[in-house]
Amino acid sequence: MAQVSEEREDRVDATGEHPAAAPGTPEPADAGVPATPEFPGTGAAAETPETPGASATSGTGRAPGTPAGSGALGTGEADRLSAAGTAAADTPGTPATEAGKASKAGRNLPAAIGVGLLLGAAIIVSLLTVRFLFIGIIALAIAVGTFEFAGVLRRVADIRVAMIPVLVGGQAMLWLAWPFGREGALTAFVLTVLACLLWRLPGGAKGYLRDISASVFAAAYLPLFGAFAAMLVPPPDGVGRVLTFLIGVVASDTGGYIAGVLGGKHPMAPSISPKKTWEGFGGSLVGGVVAGALTLSLLLDGHVWQGVLFGVAIVLTATLGDLVESLIKRDLGVKDMGTLLPGHGGIMDRLDSLLPSAVVSWLLLSAFVPLG
Repeated sequence: MAQVSEEREDRVDATGEHPAAAPGTPEPADAGVPATPEFPGTGAAAETPETPGASATSGTGRAPGTPAGSGALGTGEADRLSAAGTAAADTPGTPATEAGKASKAGRNLPAAIGVGLLLGAAIIVSLLTVRFLFIGIIALAIAVGTFEFAGVLRRVADIRVAMIPVLVGGQAMLWLAWPFGREGALTAFVLTVLACLLWRLPGGAKGYLRDISASVFAAAYLPLFGAFAAMLVPPPDGVGRVLTFLIGVVASDTGGYIAGVLGGKHPMAPSISPKKTWEGFGGSLVGGVVAGALTLSLLLDGHVWQGVLFGVAIVLTATLGDLVESLIKRDLGVKDMGTLLPGHGGIMDRLDSLLPSAVVSWLLLSAFVPLG
């Protein structure tokens, strides 16, 4: 043991640390740390080989067998290793980080697919059983979307949408479009605007124009556009018209998603939607044109060239809808309009490409496949 003490003294003097205890004098033991047996000739306590990035310090801030009095050095080393361990835990590529990482397209892909399949199944069941149930699905989605939109405006910008007139008038637009077509929807819209003007009067002049503008926009963007989707249902071939519209939008979104994730490099509108690329737009064109040519010719007995034009128009309006809603959310400083649909956001976040496409679908299908 004298040899051990002499070697330890030589090591301490060489490193500039505190003087070692005299040979034969027992060193003070750390409180609560049991003594570790020493091995002759090593001059240090037996140690377990350290794993890179892992701290071997004890709860006192010193490694087992480290001489008393080096606590400051041990504490600093412990802090350094602790920081390194924390940084390593946050480094991308660890299982915990990978598990919570969003996909390249910025969404939880499994949840998005699951929710999309459930919504698609509900729509198909309604169309293949009692097709007018599809109008009920539209009405419910528009009502929820109106709540989401008005809530975000109130919470973020203190803009007060005239909720009662917009909700009641919106349902009137959708259900009157069933028996009366565009005349019923437009009549209900005009009455809704008048009701919003009256509803906001008691609130005074401050913010009147701002609130009325938001109310009229909400009434036009949500229920009025949605009414054109409802007008696809009543004709005898209404199921084919609705499926042509929906398949075109879904094919456009899916083609754009796949192409954008796999090869998107050139942003289309970086200041509005940084993840939307020209490669993704090309994928949307391919998907939309193929879907339009197939559905319009097979489901509605139209011509292939009509389906191609229909597909191009749907891709343009769906992309426009995406960009418009992205711009609205960027203006408001929010990522999603809601949290109702896992992997998607809110109802409004799924209606962005459908609403303007419904208007164009009704117009083109009425021209390409006239009734009677």
